[in-house]
Amino acid sequence: MTQHLLATGAPVHAIELDAAFLPGLHHLAKQFPNLDVVPGDVLKADIPAIAAGRRIRIYGNLPYYITSPILHHLFNFADLIDEIHIVIQTEVALRLAAKPGTRDYGYLSVVTQFYTRPEFVFEIPREAFNPPPEVASALVTLRLPGERAKLSLASNAPPVGGAPPRSSRDADSLFLDFVKLCFSQKRKTLVNNLRSLAKSDPVREALASLDLRPDARAEQLPVAQLAALHALLAGAR
Repeated sequence: MTQHLLATGAPVHAIELDAAFLPGLHHLAKQFPNLDVVPGDVLKADIPAIAAGRRIRIYGNLPYYITSPILHHLFNFADLIDEIHIVIQTEVALRLAAKPGTRDYGYLSVVTQFYTRPEFVFEIPREAFNPPPEVASALVTLRLPGERAKLSLASNAPPVGGAPPRSSRDADSLFLDFVKLCFSQKRKTLVNNLRSLAKSDPVREALASLDLRPDARAEQLPVAQLAALHALLAGAR
């Protein structure tokens, strides 16, 4: 994969934690001056420094057990990224691209679709890897921006008492904390899951204003409706 990217002539920054693979990358760097080898953990990588003022594309085979933390880390720098192309566990890939009302739709689906437009490209057979993994794998493309670009979260809750306006990152965090609460017990209704945030009647009224049933569950709502519900309840508070 790295060699194919280098052949384009574009600058390539290869982040690699496993010391066993670094000699091969350094050997490639002698052949391709456009390769910058970055030893270390992608979770600690300085993405803005790597981008150096340019918008970037990210390619990788992600360790399956930390796929979610890596995605969350990359989404912190969503404004710098055009596309993400990753090989991950099929089960997780289906969750990223899942539609509301389906079994796989959950918090990770909403976070991913908030920042990106996910596409399940194709499944990769186990025998394509050496050694073959125990789980199925898939290629997923995440194009940016996602639903976030259509929303105005920073204006949903005006500053109080002369406090400075919220940054877009603060507004994103508040919304995603709200989404996490909505999905805290997936099979329970939003009225139940949001009890720590608001009393039942305001939640039911907010749902009714969005033409949703009082027993609606988070798994039934797309990102835009969750954002609308967040705004209504923030206003009520």
